[in-house]
Amino acid sequence: MRRRQILDLAAASAALAALQTIGGCAQDDGAPGQTPATPEGESLPVQHIAMLVYPGFTALDLIGPQTAFSFLDDVKIHLVWKTLDAITTDSGITLLPSASFETCPEELAVLFVPGGVAGTFAVMKDGEVLDFLAARGEQASYVTSVCTGSLVLGAAGLLRGYRATTHWGFREVLPLLEAERVDARYVEDRNRITGGGVTSGIDFGLRVAAKMRDDVAAQRAQLIMEYDPDPPFQAGSPESAPAALVEQTRGEIAPALAEAKLIAQQAQARW
Repeated sequence: MRRRQILDLAAASAALAALQTIGGCAQDDGAPGQTPATPEGESLPVQHIAMLVYPGFTALDLIGPQTAFSFLDDVKIHLVWKTLDAITTDSGITLLPSASFETCPEELAVLFVPGGVAGTFAVMKDGEVLDFLAARGEQASYVTSVCTGSLVLGAAGLLRGYRATTHWGFREVLPLLEAERVDARYVEDRNRITGGGVTSGIDFGLRVAAKMRDDVAAQRAQLIMEYDPDPPFQAGSPESAPAALVEQTRGEIAPALAEAKLIAQQAQARW
């Protein structure tokens, strides 16, 4: 069955029971409200979503929420970088940006930044990237990230005074960027929505989709995606993984964590 047929089928059976708020989230009621419904038959104005891409970012950080957003009507997703040249992710996937910093719309429903390690550290020090994010972040309805993408937002000064999360291995960097660290799958504080590590992007994406539309629209995306996790191992967080594995992994992450802390301290000089 083609994806368009799946969408049509899902739309025809969209009378889904409302689910409870997705678990594992720290929320704040100060965020903008959901997009109001329009009279039947009327379309919403097109909303623009800008998703930063850059050399060395983690593909799944972006693909999870991008897929959730793609099921919403009346949105246009822009993959944004300095140029339209091909970009290679940290896992070797190559993709093409669809907009440059110059052509990216100024009024955005969502500004989004994915994470990574070496590539992320590079953009945390890149004044052109940080200036772009700061400018678009001033006008965006939602300023968002997944994984260490929140460190990039923080380097741009966009998380000062906000509650936020990031990958578990880098959460202690957040206070250095004047953000309040929260250990959660994703965190909402006013119009800032930040996701934890990598796979949290799907949970995050569904939550943002619900904020942009409503719970039923997000549930529809979840159903079409068949997002019903049943991992073969309970090792997806420091709390659930074997202690020896957590200790080993922390040791492997330690040099990158030290570098991230140094970059965060240097970023404060831009504010």
